[in-house]
This record gives sequence, structure tokens and C-alpha cells, in this order.
Amino acid sequence: MKRLSALFLALLLLTGLCGCGAAEDAGEEKTEHSGLRVVTTIFPAYDFTRVICGERGEVTLLVPPGAETHSFEPTPQDLRRIESCDLLVGNGGESEAWLDTLLDGAEGGFRTLRMLSCVDALEEEEKEGMQDLHEAEGDGPEYDEHVWTSPRNAAAICRAICAELCALDGEGAESYRANCERYCAELEKLDAAFRETVEKGRLRTLVFADRFPVRYFVEEYGLDYYAAFPGCADDAEPSARTVAFLIDRVREQRIPAVLYIEYSDQKMADVVCEDTRCGKCLFHSCHTVSAADLAEGATYLKLMWSNVESVREALG
Repeated sequence: MKRLSALFLALLLLTGLCGCGAAEDAGEEKTEHSGLRVVTTIFPAYDFTRVICGERGEVTLLVPPGAETHSFEPTPQDLRRIESCDLLVGNGGESEAWLDTLLDGAEGGFRTLRMLSCVDALEEEEKEGMQDLHEAEGDGPEYDEHVWTSPRNAAAICRAICAELCALDGEGAESYRANCERYCAELEKLDAAFRETVEKGRLRTLVFADRFPVRYFVEEYGLDYYAAFPGCADDAEPSARTVAFLIDRVREQRIPAVLYIEYSDQKMADVVCEDTRCGKCLFHSCHTVSAADLAEGATYLKLMWSNVESVREALG
């Protein structure tokens, strides 16, 4: 927190050194743009808002593609972008503590929405066999912040974003609502596909030879799971005990494939696969995407549909 406070003071000083001209430029930019200005912190917020806003506004992503939210350090330019926006859509939670510090001194009449507040938040679990990192990281339970991994949660978030846009731009309300309902219809199809996959699967257990940022997903579809680390654990080498536990579960339940998360080095999954001869599949949490993937048109829906196939293979 001391580091965040120091960073915030530095931002204020740097912003002040820019003088009145910088403030005027930001105001002029906002006036010149005919639609709403929306700043989003992470990829799911960006992708949902982009679809619902359509052509009536400009939606930007604050945390660069592929960057780690927990260690993101905002710049004075980021502060100005927020102060000149109409709506800020963030995630909330510990991983965005830097945003709360930034907002304490931000000026402007912008509205804020946190995705974590749009649904019933769930605490991370310490499952049997999972490497216990809380003692090292301190201070007890944390909430799983990856609320969008449930398509039904995603729909609730989209409707909350739509309501904010309608409040800001009444003339565009019909367009926002139409965009939102079309998108929620696609989320319903995705949800139905996951339910069908789970129903037809031989198993009801997923094994993540990796971190586990998908508690909302397994809760939504009534699945059990085993994993090496809790959802937002820092990178760490798994203990031999943790790896052995996962190998035993794969053998006992004849798990056809273990899952790993995007940006994983896959080493643990490879060890489990080598020992059990099972397969491995990517489950994309959709927390972030690379700049290349974003440029090539990566979307929440595309990534989650690929997860349908991964879950199908993992459940047998």
C-alpha cells in the first residue's frame, strides 16, 4: 500500500507539472468526440462494453494486452484518460487495488462500474491436494475475481453495463439495449452448450494442473475439481506432493485430459501427462489476451467456445 500511495503522489505531481494546457487538451478531446468515452481496465470489460456500445462511443482498454493486472502500474496519461471519460468499467478486488488508489484523487464527473459487484462473489477455496499459498501470501481468504467465467454472470455484467450507458446517453438507449440483448442471446447459446457438454460427459470432475481462476464456472455447472493452486496465486513451483496428488486423481478417475490456463508454461501439465498418458487442453480464463490475439479478433465468445471443446475432452 505504501508503494501505491507513493505512486499516486507521483502521478499527481506529474499531472500538475503538465500544467493547464494538458487539462485543456483532455477537455477538448472529450468535446471533439461525438459519442461516449468509456475506459475499461481488463479484456472482459472491454469486450462486453465494445459490443454493447457499438458505434455510439469509444471504448479503450487501460491494462495493455497480455499484462498482469496485479502488477500494473498506471501512468499520468492513464489518470488523464480516466478523468476525461464518461464511464469507467473495472473489475474490482485486490488485483485492482491500484485503481482504487488512483480514483481517490481523480477529478471529473465520470461514472464507475465494477464487475465484481454485479454478481454474488465467491471466495477462493483451499481444496484437498492444493498447494497452500495463503500462509506465504498472508491475510486469509480472497475472492475469486474471475466472475465472467460463468456465461450467466457475463450476461448479468452486460446488462449492468447497458444500464450505465443508457443512463449516460438516453438517445442511444434503444441501440444499447438491442445490442445487449443480442449479445445475451449468444451467451445463452454458450451456456446451453456447456450444460449439454457436462450432461453428456462421463465424469463430473475437472483437473487443473495449474492455477484455478474458474470457480464461478464449476459452480455454475455443478462440477467438482482438483487444482494445483488457487485462482490468483503468484507463480510458484508446485511441490512434489501436489503433483503426486494430481497424478493419483487422474489415474483413479481415469481423467482423459488435464487443463491448463493461458500463459502457463505447462510444465506441471506435461509432468502429469507424461506419468499418466492423459492429454492436456487449454482452458482460457479470458482475463487477458495477447496484443496479437486482440488484433486478430479474439473475443470472449470465441475463447469460451474453445473452452467448450476443452471441457468436452476433459470430461470424457
